[in-house]
Amino acid sequence: MTLTNDILSSVNLFNEPKLREEIMANCELKTFDKDEVIVREGQFVKVVPIVVTGVIRVFQTKEDREILLYYVKPKQTCMMSLSASFFNDKSPSQAVAVEKTEALIVPTRYIAQWQKEYSSWNDFVIRTFRNRYDELLNTFKSVAFDHVDKRVLRYLESKVLKQPDNMIRISHQELANELGTTRVVISRILKQFELDKKVKLYRGSIEILSTFLLMYLLIPF
Repeated sequence: MTLTNDILSSVNLFNEPKLREEIMANCELKTFDKDEVIVREGQFVKVVPIVVTGVIRVFQTKEDREILLYYVKPKQTCMMSLSASFFNDKSPSQAVAVEKTEALIVPTRYIAQWQKEYSSWNDFVIRTFRNRYDELLNTFKSVAFDHVDKRVLRYLESKVLKQPDNMIRISHQELANELGTTRVVISRILKQFELDKKVKLYRGSIEILSTFLLMYLLIPF
């Protein structure tokens, strides 16, 4: 897709006219389908995506498990890709489109160069590292100090509040991937929640029961 000034204006991150000209001349707007791999773990990073629309999921794999690192939303980029680009390293993580996603594709050879030349680009890079650092620190604290059942409850709460109903459409394996654990552990916890009448389980979805949801929102777990 052709990169235009209107698209750059919608991103609204870079205000220097010269930088906008360089982005228009050297970058492209690319569309990724749902589940399409954008950055592959273990490969050298050649481009860095900045999300225009959609969402990117960034995670690491270990044997049969996935560990979610963070999501990249509009006006954001992937810290792992940025870091790898500075040192010409292989990507330590995988980035996959959660839904149909449009991203501004920046060749890595411009990352450090533009940081020296343009204040808005420098601010964008520094802010990316700072925000992702805070996110990863919070994730580490949750994994290190919270029981898995508490993390499951918090995840379900955050998701159901964004839904038009009490249904969360997610499989046990997908939930395990989100929380960095195994499907067996998630299935055991959800089965206990069902016995406790907190949820009702279906194939590929979880219903949060209204009485439990109200109690949980008023009295945090």
